[in-house]
Amino acid sequence: MSPKKTRPLRDELTDLPNLITLARIALIPAVLALTARGGRGTAILACALFVVAAATDWLDGFLARRLGLVTVVGKFLDPLADKLIVLSTLVILVGAGRAPAWLTVLLMARELAVTGLRAIASQEGLVIAAGTSGKIKTVFQLAGIALLLAHYPIDLGAFVLDCHEVGTWIIYASLAMSLISAIEYFRFFAQAAARQVDANAEQGITREALRARVRALRRERRERRKTQKQERREQKRQARADRKRKGSRAPRRRKGTHG
Repeated sequence: MSPKKTRPLRDELTDLPNLITLARIALIPAVLALTARGGRGTAILACALFVVAAATDWLDGFLARRLGLVTVVGKFLDPLADKLIVLSTLVILVGAGRAPAWLTVLLMARELAVTGLRAIASQEGLVIAAGTSGKIKTVFQLAGIALLLAHYPIDLGAFVLDCHEVGTWIIYASLAMSLISAIEYFRFFAQAAARQVDANAEQGITREALRARVRALRRERRERRKTQKQERREQKRQARADRKRKGSRAPRRRKGTHG
């Protein structure tokens, strides 16, 4: 079986899906600047840019799978872009008085907790797939933020859409789904860890066996250090004996007269 070829990370950056992800990140300052400026027109424009960025979240993943361009850079950039655009937009909305600070703090805490859990799972070789509640949370979150960015009421003819009020309720719903999905992630992690323990036990890799192995390694390390220390002492003793022997064999210079 031939080893899998790896591409330089610099080359992966120029792949189309990763370029789209980078474009999504580049839209973040524009959305933040427009939201901070205020005004109906800029609010609609900020909402439109955010919707475009949210659409590219689906597009880059679809193209990466369709073109076979799932890369290390893409796996890093895609979730980073998602969290940057959501959390940074929520922060600017708090500053503009359009979103409660406590809700933003809870959403940030959830994202940090789940990200840390995924990192631990990846390090331990555990796979935690995204649950249905996590996907619903993402839809609610993006829709709520888009409406909060639009902020002002929009006359749709049959009725007037209060973007701020509707967006606030959708964000509350996304918070509920965020907490539910976080609980699911921790439950999936516990189940995956339990399955790994059972699989290791079938192979004879139990906690007791690992502890015995650690104790054996520690004894071996102590014995090795003791042996090395004895060898160093023997070398020093031998060196002193050699110097003493050479000193006793050295010929003595006889005093002579000059003239």
